[in-house]
Amino acid sequence: MTDTPNGMDQIKDDLLDAALMHVPFDGWSETAFRAAIADSGIDAALARAACPRGAADLAVAYHLRGDDEMVRRLQATDLSALRFRDRIATAVRYRLEAVEDKEAVRRGAALFALPQYAGDGSKLVWGTADRIWTALGDHSDDVNWYTKRASLSAVYAATVLYWLGDESPDSAATWAFLDRRIEGVMRVEKAKAQVRGNRLLKPLLMGPDWVGRQIRPPHSRKAFRMPGVLRPRNAE
Repeated sequence: MTDTPNGMDQIKDDLLDAALMHVPFDGWSETAFRAAIADSGIDAALARAACPRGAADLAVAYHLRGDDEMVRRLQATDLSALRFRDRIATAVRYRLEAVEDKEAVRRGAALFALPQYAGDGSKLVWGTADRIWTALGDHSDDVNWYTKRASLSAVYAATVLYWLGDESPDSAATWAFLDRRIEGVMRVEKAKAQVRGNRLLKPLLMGPDWVGRQIRPPHSRKAFRMPGVLRPRNAE
């Protein structure tokens, strides 16, 4: 192993594999991290370099691994015959089905509820919603980019919490809960469309709609040019 970026990623991956058998008992803790180092045989200094925050970094890596598996399944599935709401439900279901041990997620939820890691938790949930929308071909370039991900983040987070306590066969109660949450979002969108279709109410949205069109997602913003920075002409 090396200390190159790819080498560090492999170290983190190996540590995560080793830690997963300890997390259900010790949580994403220093105890679990030290056990992972011992079990994997990775040099402690390299392990700390790959995961400066110890088990917290492994918890983040575990979540991202689940996102990767979800995207892989989505790309391998023909969703063309499904309604868009059903494509979203399928994506969330794939994300939860990527979890091999529910206790690892439960322990992660406890970790990311702590004040020092709450920002990580919010970022991960938002990232999952972003990857779902991106995988489903979302091309929003205004405020809708944010509202879609915010709505899906709320749906996903609520569904995960419900799923953690669900003991129904094949998580049937969770999928029913997910459908209800998506239906709630669809009712809001339907109400907004009805307002826009009403000749009396439509003018009330002209101002907010104009503002919304001026808001751009991060990937479409032009890089800020500091004074004195030289860039090639073809970089524009």
